[in-house]
Amino acid sequence: MKLQLALDLVNIPQAIEVVREVEQFVDVVEIGTPVVINEGLRAVKEVSAAFPNLTVLADLKIMDAGGYEVMKASEAGASIITVLGATDDATIKGAVEEAKKQGTLILVDMINVKDIEKRAYEIDALGVDYICVHTGYDLQAKGENSFEQLQTIKRVVKNAKTAVAGGIKLDTLPEVIEAQPDLVIVGGGITGQDNKKAVAAKMQELIKQATFA
Repeated sequence: MKLQLALDLVNIPQAIEVVREVEQFVDVVEIGTPVVINEGLRAVKEVSAAFPNLTVLADLKIMDAGGYEVMKASEAGASIITVLGATDDATIKGAVEEAKKQGTLILVDMINVKDIEKRAYEIDALGVDYICVHTGYDLQAKGENSFEQLQTIKRVVKNAKTAVAGGIKLDTLPEVIEAQPDLVIVGGGITGQDNKKAVAAKMQELIKQATFA
């Protein structure tokens, strides 16, 4: 089980500053969609260069032109690139094919997929590396989370690894860990805290205890 730090509401210098604070406690750094929109793939390139020992994920949420967008993100230094589960199979297949050429990985984000179980089963057959349940910002504000959806996809996903994102904080992390995802994605649960380092350290400790239990 790995811990991913999601950076969404920062510019490049701020991103580097936050990662520097917690780098020893996280495995993956996500350059979030808002950062990519504001800064472009340069954000991926600069964070990858600044932290060569960390895996960098580009949260492009690809919906079309899968192969081309994966190629560009891979060239910028991303090791994992996101594609939306709501897109068509052809886009996912194109992304997977290009990722294999580039030596990168594909994470499919299931945000706003209506039939999670059915779609996860279909996507699992397409050769993707991760399938991620994700409660977005707008639904988090209504108190929703992805924990039940994680249990759902764990029942049907046999090939890909599983991931969970959306509203995970230190006090809810034990519930997430219990479902045994391969990747736990935390944004504001770390970045919104006064002592980011201490929170990330505690999260890593809980994950390691569960992983090696």
